[in-house]
Amino acid sequence: MPATHEEYLTLVEEITEHDRRYYIDASPTISDVEYDKLYAELAAAEQAHPEWRVAWSPSQRAGITPVSSFPKVTRTQAMLSLDNSYDEADLRAWFDRCVKGLDGEVPTFSIEPKIDGISIELTYEKGLFVLGATRGDGLVGEDVTQNAKMVRGVQLRLREPVDIVVRGEVYISKADFARINTEREERGLDLFKNPRNTVAGAIKLQDPREVAQRPMGAILYEVVDGERYASGHLASLEVMRRIGLPVSTHNTSASSWEELHEKLYAWQDRRDALPYELDGIVLKINDFAQRGALGVTAKAPRWAVAYKFPAREVTTTLREMELNVGRTGQVTPVALLEPVEISGTTVSRVSVHNWDQVARLGLSIGDRVLVRKAGEIIPEILQVTEKGAGPVVEAPATCPSCGSTLEREPGKVALLCVNRVSCPAQLLAAVEFFAKALGVDGLGDKMVVQLVEAGLVKDVADLFTLTPPQIEKLERQGKTSAKKLVDAIAKGRASADFSRLLTALGITMVGPVMATKIAEKYGKLSALRAAVAATDTAGFVAELSSMDGLGVVLAEHVDRFMRDPQAAALMDKIAGLGFDPEQLVSARAEGPLSGKTLVVTGTLSRQRAEVQKMIESAGGKIGGSVSKKTTYLVAGEDTGATKIEAAKKNNVRVISEAELMDLLAGKDLP
Repeated sequence: MPATHEEYLTLVEEITEHDRRYYIDASPTISDVEYDKLYAELAAAEQAHPEWRVAWSPSQRAGITPVSSFPKVTRTQAMLSLDNSYDEADLRAWFDRCVKGLDGEVPTFSIEPKIDGISIELTYEKGLFVLGATRGDGLVGEDVTQNAKMVRGVQLRLREPVDIVVRGEVYISKADFARINTEREERGLDLFKNPRNTVAGAIKLQDPREVAQRPMGAILYEVVDGERYASGHLASLEVMRRIGLPVSTHNTSASSWEELHEKLYAWQDRRDALPYELDGIVLKINDFAQRGALGVTAKAPRWAVAYKFPAREVTTTLREMELNVGRTGQVTPVALLEPVEISGTTVSRVSVHNWDQVARLGLSIGDRVLVRKAGEIIPEILQVTEKGAGPVVEAPATCPSCGSTLEREPGKVALLCVNRVSCPAQLLAAVEFFAKALGVDGLGDKMVVQLVEAGLVKDVADLFTLTPPQIEKLERQGKTSAKKLVDAIAKGRASADFSRLLTALGITMVGPVMATKIAEKYGKLSALRAAVAATDTAGFVAELSSMDGLGVVLAEHVDRFMRDPQAAALMDKIAGLGFDPEQLVSARAEGPLSGKTLVVTGTLSRQRAEVQKMIESAGGKIGGSVSKKTTYLVAGEDTGATKIEAAKKNNVRVISEAELMDLLAGKDLP
């Protein structure tokens, strides 16, 4: 930990520079563990010496109290919108107007990707971030300074002590957007419609700590009064880059219609390769004097235009609704469409996710439907535009693969086939999943289909009885490939411990992390089965759910699987083949929290996953509920009374996030 204020300031600069390298340059130079240790030192120093804390400390991105309203901000130079161009004729007309307005001189243009996000204006005084404002009506925006501090890429202190006002776009990457929606779907929450709306909602949240939970980035595209800093726009972007602000690395330029046309249309093929959504390309005249000569209208500058990409929403016909049965038995509706081109790819199949969504859309066979690529990647049906003459699509009553009656769990939207072991569709998916979980190479879906259709694999246990001569009889399989597959299965079996076997069985909610917790408690599958047999469901669920990180719902899924007659027969068969591996307990990281179990709850200054990772990197263990085995309850804002009461009952010390940072830095708590 820093011993002096000067050492503290050096640490602030070091962490700030690492943030720039990670969030702006995308080229980190230290590991996450090393970064976490530096941050822990910073937090400990600020806890011990609050008078040292500076406004540009990385810690000041968090811990800010909620706001009740967003004050209005009136700017001296309006944030104008851009005129749009949708085709080549439109664009050529704009180009010709620019050349005519400059007395025949062809200017140099900047060509910049138009990120589909929310516009923001950032003000720095002597290099310190002092104001963040939304676009609003162009002249009057809203003060969202506290929320802007939560956006990675919005630097709190620049590399140079300059006074500067810059504008740009706040966005969420396509990968982060998909991850957020996956998490929301698992929690039963409504899905966000698109990244742009998600950012728009986040930037206006009243609690900055909630904003911090949305992984937003920023790309800046304009310096207000740029002529004060450079001779032209492109040079002003380099000024921003030099002082540590995020600028797109995809900007380029053109000095003729032919060059502009070539580079612009190259973006039609490049746009999907970027990590964030684009809705077009912005063209701007580079020279500030030429911009002044052309001037602006009441709504938009004459020296810039947004070329909009062709629409990614198209209409087509719903031909059929296919029913897909997954590994867990979930029956998912998949719309089969009249093939249609969207953004360079042919779309003919679209998942509708669940039957509640089918009902909301009111789908019938023959409907004309509006389809788009969500997140520029995944096609989805938005609505019915014209009703067809075919039958209404209704949820099935039986499994399309095995004919078993479908069931819906209380509070869930998915329809499930409960015939887990002998349903053909589930068998195909289960075998492929089982092999992947055990690390078997060379067993893809096509090979699994051959094995199942040939009757060689009737359940996952049959993989261990396969012989090269059996496989050689399959289509396009020779002696060499057959032996390689058998050897790969044997290798996967030999290297698997209990947690991998437990994962491979495909129990609902039991992934690698939960499987490891269960495996470390029981040691091997036979011991787990014995524990289930030794008590009733209520007793086993209580026993399993009392473990740190495991809840009642997960425990009920494990109990249900273990008592299922078909699953029991499968596990008997696996055991009969001598496959009952013991759990290999891996060594935990050593550090100041070695031997300690911590439960993290409430709203923290950093995302909870980050905090838990820091704890594990320091040798600690993460618990899911407070028990006698818990060492500390780390309580953030809005911690519920239930966990506090549980801590009192079990004599567990409740600590703040700042105290946790002290522990991570190796300090003893008083």
